[in-house]
Amino acid sequence: MAAERGARRLLSTSSFWLCCLLLLGRPAPAAAARSGSPPQSPGSSVRTFTPFYFLVEPVDTLSVRGSSVILNCSAYSEPSPKIEWKKDGTFLNLVSDDRRQLLSDGSLFISSVVHSKHNKPDEGYYQCVATVESLGTIVSRTAKLTVAGLPRFASQPEPSSVYAGNSAILNCEVNVDLVPFVRWEQNRQPLLLDDRVIKLPSGTLVISNATEEDGGLYRCIVESGGPPKYSDEAELKVLPDPEFTSNLVFLKQPSSLVRVIGQSAVLPCVASGLPTPTIRWMKNEEALDTESSEKLVLLAGGSLEISDVTEDDAGTYFCIADNGNETIEAQAEFTVQAQPEFLKQPTNIYAHESMDIVFECEVTGKPTPTVKWVKNGDMVIPSDYFKIVKEHDLQVLGLVKSDEGFYQCIAENDVGNAQAGAQLIILEHAPATAGPLPSAPRDVVASLVSTRFIKLTWRTPASDPHGDNLTYSVFYTKEGIARERVENTSRPGEMQVTIQNLMPATVYIFRVMAQNKHGSGESSAPLRVETQPEVQLPGPAPNIRAYAASPTSITVTWETPLSGNGEIQNYKLYYMEKGTDKEQDVDVSSHSHTINGLKKYTEYSFRVVAYNKHGPGVSTQDVAVRTLSDVPSAAPQNLSLEVRNSKSIVIHWQPPPPATQNGQITGYKIRYRKASRKSDVTEILVTGTQLSHLIEGLDRGTEYNFRVAALTVNGTGPATDWLSAETFESDLDETRVPEVPSSLHVRPLVTSIVVSWTPPENQNIVVRGYAIGYGIGSPHAQTIKVDYKQRYYTIENLDPSSHYVITLKAFNNVGEGIPLYESAVTRPHTDTSEVDLFVINAPYTPVPDPTPMMPPVGVQASILSHDTIRITWADNSLPKHQKITDSRYYTVRWKTNIPANTKYKNANATTLSYLVTGLKANTLYEFSVMVTKGRRSSTWSMTAHGTTFEFVPTSPPKDVTVVSKEGKPRTIIVNWQPPSEANGKITGYIIYYSTDVNAEIHDWVIEPVVGNRLTHQIQELTLDTPYYFKIQARNSKGMGPMSEAVQFRTPKADSSDKMPNDQASGSTGKGSRLPDLGSDYKPPMSGSNSPHGSPTSALDSSMLLVIIVSVGVVTIVVVVVIAVFCTRRTTSHQKKKRAACKSVNGSHKYKGNSKDVKPPDLWIHHERLELKPIDKSPDPNPIMTDTPIPRNSQDITPVDNSMDSNIHQRRNSYRGHESEDSMSTLAGRRGMRPKMMMPFDSQPPQQSVRNTPSTDTMPASSSQTCCTDHQDPEGATSSSYLASSQEEDSGQSLPTAHVRPSHPLKSFAVPAVPPPGPPTYDPALPSTPLLSQQALNHHIHSVKTASIGTLGRSRPPMPVVVPSAPDVQETTRMLEDSESSYEPDELTKEMAHLEGLMKDLNAITTA
Repeated sequence: MAAERGARRLLSTSSFWLCCLLLLGRPAPAAAARSGSPPQSPGSSVRTFTPFYFLVEPVDTLSVRGSSVILNCSAYSEPSPKIEWKKDGTFLNLVSDDRRQLLSDGSLFISSVVHSKHNKPDEGYYQCVATVESLGTIVSRTAKLTVAGLPRFASQPEPSSVYAGNSAILNCEVNVDLVPFVRWEQNRQPLLLDDRVIKLPSGTLVISNATEEDGGLYRCIVESGGPPKYSDEAELKVLPDPEFTSNLVFLKQPSSLVRVIGQSAVLPCVASGLPTPTIRWMKNEEALDTESSEKLVLLAGGSLEISDVTEDDAGTYFCIADNGNETIEAQAEFTVQAQPEFLKQPTNIYAHESMDIVFECEVTGKPTPTVKWVKNGDMVIPSDYFKIVKEHDLQVLGLVKSDEGFYQCIAENDVGNAQAGAQLIILEHAPATAGPLPSAPRDVVASLVSTRFIKLTWRTPASDPHGDNLTYSVFYTKEGIARERVENTSRPGEMQVTIQNLMPATVYIFRVMAQNKHGSGESSAPLRVETQPEVQLPGPAPNIRAYAASPTSITVTWETPLSGNGEIQNYKLYYMEKGTDKEQDVDVSSHSHTINGLKKYTEYSFRVVAYNKHGPGVSTQDVAVRTLSDVPSAAPQNLSLEVRNSKSIVIHWQPPPPATQNGQITGYKIRYRKASRKSDVTEILVTGTQLSHLIEGLDRGTEYNFRVAALTVNGTGPATDWLSAETFESDLDETRVPEVPSSLHVRPLVTSIVVSWTPPENQNIVVRGYAIGYGIGSPHAQTIKVDYKQRYYTIENLDPSSHYVITLKAFNNVGEGIPLYESAVTRPHTDTSEVDLFVINAPYTPVPDPTPMMPPVGVQASILSHDTIRITWADNSLPKHQKITDSRYYTVRWKTNIPANTKYKNANATTLSYLVTGLKANTLYEFSVMVTKGRRSSTWSMTAHGTTFEFVPTSPPKDVTVVSKEGKPRTIIVNWQPPSEANGKITGYIIYYSTDVNAEIHDWVIEPVVGNRLTHQIQELTLDTPYYFKIQARNSKGMGPMSEAVQFRTPKADSSDKMPNDQASGSTGKGSRLPDLGSDYKPPMSGSNSPHGSPTSALDSSMLLVIIVSVGVVTIVVVVVIAVFCTRRTTSHQKKKRAACKSVNGSHKYKGNSKDVKPPDLWIHHERLELKPIDKSPDPNPIMTDTPIPRNSQDITPVDNSMDSNIHQRRNSYRGHESEDSMSTLAGRRGMRPKMMMPFDSQPPQQSVRNTPSTDTMPASSSQTCCTDHQDPEGATSSSYLASSQEEDSGQSLPTAHVRPSHPLKSFAVPAVPPPGPPTYDPALPSTPLLSQQALNHHIHSVKTASIGTLGRSRPPMPVVVPSAPDVQETTRMLEDSESSYEPDELTKEMAHLEGLMKDLNAITTA
């Protein structure tokens, strides 16, 4: 019987997974360990890491000739290390040295420093070296000993005079290393320094607020160990304060300065003038507060001192001197540097011979530090086996015993250097445990030999013919090299491996060893294999350089390839404009070429490929260069004027189009003149990127003309046309809103109302415009703003015979004033009279109807880029030359129809063109223009359309999922959705996948997908291996960003007894988005990604055993209960149910022919579940409602074999693209949805099942059920096919459950609750209930739940597990076997029994 077979299958599958869980509890052996965690084995003693480091390291020191110096150094180790010293890289012989000796703690003492012009034996770089015999050597940081040279004056004090109260400076510049030894004398007496008299770091003396006592003879003295060196004497005269003023000048300006973090800095700045100036400082255009800051101090004369410098202090500093009459400023760049600092230090490593290791070292500093590595005190020279990877890390390949020792990472830049080290210990292989070891693998052969990789295969050892539990290690080395490397197989029983990153035309020696649980066995005989030679193609051309020769040409030069491999025939120069994907090329026979006709001030990339008789060689790296700048070739855009008051006008503009700027815009030149005096032109320069300027000092009530031109470093571009504006007659008040307009008149017509008004009576308040509000019954429906000069406006497009309320408000920059209200009723369609409507309570003034202006014509949209369109038009009301001489302006509006409710955007222009920016790429826009002059406006012009250019996608593909293919565990299916910002037609996708999420992207495997398909299959993957997937979309403009990595682990084995949607434990077989792994995350060193495993933490065995036993007991109890229930039910009523099914389906066409079986109508989707009646009944059930199911993409595993590829492709995505047939059918049947009960699906053990309260509707529902127990060995069901047949033939209102799938899934139907009232069909008509599905191996925590009610009574959520769709033959057999139906009394008893059983089951599983 089907139920018994299903129970046996469920029990056997449970036993299989119990065994798997027991195996997972065993800890895996580790091949290598880090940081003091060596792998342990019985009876083995492992050496531990020895603490060996410097307690004190030497520091940079400044000394003078003849003095003594101590360079400190102390190291810690057990036993005590031997200390030696190096100077300039050479060991010092301190035994026979009279002046230099080694102190007891390891420090170096120099008793008397020797230094002369031609003999400098003590100055240089010193390094402390510590050594422990049989352990290794470490070196300290490098310290510089500087000896101050002989005193020489670069400048000396000169006679000068200063007015009382002003500042004076006296120069005394010496060598930088002698500045600390400089002091000053006044009248041959030591000069005392204070807050008013200071010495700058350069040695210069500054005297501020000079008094008579400051007069005298000054000189500076340098005392650096020898006899003092005196400068010339200079007299300083202090003059009385005069009556007149003098120009402001700098006596000392700040200069560029570099300091290291933590030091202090002084930016000198001293100014003189009458009146006495004050000094203030700014940094990056922000004023500095020197009074309340502890970090910033204003020294005598105005110099700025910055203490405890940090990176934030870097920037441009401005010294500003101001004496009330004039202001001067000077600036200097302050740069902050940082010594090298370790972000990640190397860590100690245990390893075995032949392994590969990496010492990690991450540093920071400014300038960026360089990194070198030292092993036991000697520099590591990069080679085939010692490589610098990721710029800073050291990789050692194929370890040998001599590689043991201490490795140090030394980082250095212009500021200093630092070192950090780690120890490497090579472990002996653990001795084999008692037991037989495998013999040598047999028949080792190179099955595939390429230029840079070799694939090896072999047979199992003779001692273990099956070899399922054997792992293998492949050792290989270059012929003649003793250093051997190892590559491990990825899983037990695998008998092949691919060795990569080999050298072409090189002989390698390979041998293979097998390992079992007792240890490593015998090695195979050495296999000698030579890689294939590469075709002798040219290498990259060295020293490729490109430089701009002019604004439209670039010259590229290069040299002959060093590895030419044959005579070079010619070169091909490729070049491409940045931001485009169209590469051009030109053939060149020489080593240089000039490309002409390029765009001005545009960046291009160049590369060169050399050709010989074999073909093209290796391309050079791209070099980028920008053509020279030039003057702009177009005028600024969208010039407009705003009259502020009677004496000022604000002018606004936008830059020239980007393609015509021809360089960096450095400023703008504004020219203006009175309209009556065109020869008298005033010119103003505006620097930077300023796009507006206030012009003041104009005459009242005067018309002015303005024009603007853009500037680059090359000169001035063309100017705009002259634009006019007139200043106000008088200055008005704009500190308050305008008053109410003095009158408001309305004149209604059929579909329009003419509104006229007079300005407020108080003419002393600025009015910048009027706001007209109108609407039927309320004036707030629409608002229109007009110019302050306008007195009339026609409100168009109104409804006839409608009562409109109109409001008028004057406004300015402060806000809107008090409104004035009026109302009017538009005339009916039949009224053609022109009788004016008089306004009550307002004096009527006859108002002429303003003649509307002609709308602009010839509107054109010129597409400039992916986000910019230029709109141009003509104005027939202008003269033929189309020059604008009055105050008219144009309004441009634009919108896109996607989405449909998009609102218009508007902009004003005073020329016959406008540049619309900020548009979306590859989007159709519509544009129209209207003109306004005074109180008159035109209607909108004809519409122009333009579609912006495509652009590269700016968002990655969405909803990336990965699932395994049924029956093919080595094949996966990747699904995704298009990017939300495609910016063009998607022409394809690129799928990247790798087993290492941190690998460089060029190391990932690439799978291209052509067209707009949203699913792709990848075959021949390795079983039980985690893969990471990323997807990138492309269109005609290039590639978009990559999606986030999605992880997927392939199943463990291809087992024939697994359900199609069975998966391994954990995340096996399910695509999941990666969590935030952090920058330090590393994937496990296992599988094919690395030959060495990393230590794995074992599970607590006792806890695991308790969990496994609990799972097993609960699983067996549930299986037995279900099996007993199914057996009883099937034995008692199978014949009757078969008869009932046969009688009902007698007219159906299921005869075993696969063509007659239609695909299921019901699909499971993660978004919603809909219950739909099949017919369009005019009497909807009042209790019908939706039954949603929450989405969880991990709950559903696709089954590809249960349907054809068409359905698979259309449904295998998050959006659930259904076939056209199913969509149209379901759309036609859409109606009210009845609430209904859904039978329990079988669910995984350990899942809590809520008890469902019984209701009086269950027997009624169950009375329509048949064929519920019949189940084939695979647990498939025919219910969905039965439902489909009933939909087509019965014509009854049987509801169906419809859930759009995120993947192709099995179908099911839900039994309906009978509607109230007399039944309209046979009570014995079968429904299509859910059948049980075996889902033990389905991922336990991923269970869908749905809140399902019956006749308005709520029920708690119940798990819903997707059942399998049956094969056609199984469906036919199940239909033929259904020949009986239940009697009413038998059905009632059976349902009572079922309710009791469900309660018992709930109590067992929740206990």
